[in-house]
Amino acid sequence: MTALNDLPRSKRLKALTHEIHDRLDKSIMEASSFDTLEGYSRFAGVQWTFHRDIDALYDDASLRDLLPGLAERRRVALIASDLSDLGLTLPPVDQPAVFATGQAVDVPTALGWLYVAEGSNLGAALLRKEAAKLGLSDTHGAKHLAPAGGGPAAHWRAFTTALDAASLTEAEEDRAIAGANAAFARVQALANAALG
Repeated sequence: MTALNDLPRSKRLKALTHEIHDRLDKSIMEASSFDTLEGYSRFAGVQWTFHRDIDALYDDASLRDLLPGLAERRRVALIASDLSDLGLTLPPVDQPAVFATGQAVDVPTALGWLYVAEGSNLGAALLRKEAAKLGLSDTHGAKHLAPAGGGPAAHWRAFTTALDAASLTEAEEDRAIAGANAAFARVQALANAALG
C-alpha cells in the first residue's frame, strides 16, 4: 500500500478531502438541483458565490507562474452570464470575497482552494448532461459547465501536473490541505443556505 506522503499532491488532496467532498456531492444531488430550473438556478447561485470568493486568485502573479493558463480557467463571468440567461440577478452577498483583489495571497492555501475549483470542472461533465435535460446548453444557461478545449480530463491533467510540481515545505503542504478543506466547507455552507 502506498503511503499517503508518497502520492502526488493532487492524489493526497483527493484522499484527505474525500469525506467532505462526498458529503457536498450528496447534498447537491439530494437538493434536486437538476430536477427543475428553479433548483438549477439555486445551484448556479452557489457556484457564482464560490467563484466570486476565489476570482482574485486568477490574477495573482505567483499563482499564474505556478499554474500556466490559470487566467483562462476563471468561471465567475460565465456563471453570471448563465444566471442572466435564466433571467436572474446575481445572488446577494453579505460578506467580502474570501480572496480580495489586491490583497496578498498565501500561495499554498490558494492552491488548495483552486484544487477544489478545478475539480468541480471535472465533475461538470456529468452535471452538464443533467442541465441539458432542463433545456440548458453550452451557449445558454450552462456555459460554466461546458468543457474546456481538449476536454475536461486533459484540462484536469494539465492542472494537476502543475499543482503536483509546485515546491512546498511540509508546513505549506498542510496549508494547501487546509485550504482545500476550507474551500469544500465554504461550498457546503453556501449549499446548505441556498439549497436546503
